Amino acid sequence: MLSTPSADEVIGGVDTHRDTHHAAVIDAVGRRVDDAPFPATARGYEQLLAWMRSHGEVAGVGVEGTGSYGAGLARFLAREDVRVVEVDRPDRRARRRSGKSDPLDAYAAASAALSGTPKSRAGLVEAIRSLRVARRGAVKARTQAINQLRAQIVTAPTELREQLRGLTTGALVKTCARLRPAAQGAELTRFDPATIVSAAAKTALRQLARRHQLHDDVFRPTGVGTLLRCPSRGETEPKTGPCPDTGSDAEKPDRPATLDL
Repeated sequence: MLSTPSADEVIGGVDTHRDTHHAAVIDAVGRRVDDAPFPATARGYEQLLAWMRSHGEVAGVGVEGTGSYGAGLARFLAREDVRVVEVDRPDRRARRRSGKSDPLDAYAAASAALSGTPKSRAGLVEAIRSLRVARRGAVKARTQAINQLRAQIVTAPTELREQLRGLTTGALVKTCARLRPAAQGAELTRFDPATIVSAAAKTALRQLARRHQLHDDVFRPTGVGTLLRCPSRGETEPKTGPCPDTGSDAEKPDRPATLDL
């Protein structure tokens, strides 16, 4: 929360977009001073800050979307020792009533900065945010691969299902990744139907297992999982168990695959 600004200080607000940012300035008591658009580039950031400072000492700047379109501007302002306050975008119902207006949104961001809660988007916080995006994608792809692999096993030839019965998830993935089909592609036409079905099933299982392994580094000590250890714990070594920040385990135990074969 910004401290009460002095009479010669101003508060900035920015409505962020992909190509341009609309900035506004209010005085210490919330009166509107001026607003102007600037390009969302490094040069534009410099011009925006210089323009704000031309109206007085900048006590802080409220920025919309510091995790998206406003990320670059927020980092620039932080480097310039300007206090950044992340503000929520205007209420959708209110915007529908009054219409969309970049100047109004920028003034609203400046007003919200007077009582807003600052959130850091630089340094470790920004690094963790980026890594969490990668981790969530890897976990989703890994889960999808194992689910597809299990579904494929259900309809696989009996001999192949018997070979995979009772294996833990880890062993199942490793075994499927090492499967060697009798033939692939055009070569299959030389075999009987049973061999063709078996070879196709093994090829599919091997591809799914290897896709699952491709995302395993998310749980390895050298992967994303280590860097996503919980900052609130202040840990310097990776730990197992759920982290309230990531909402998942850094390392998961190997469980038996529950397959109805």
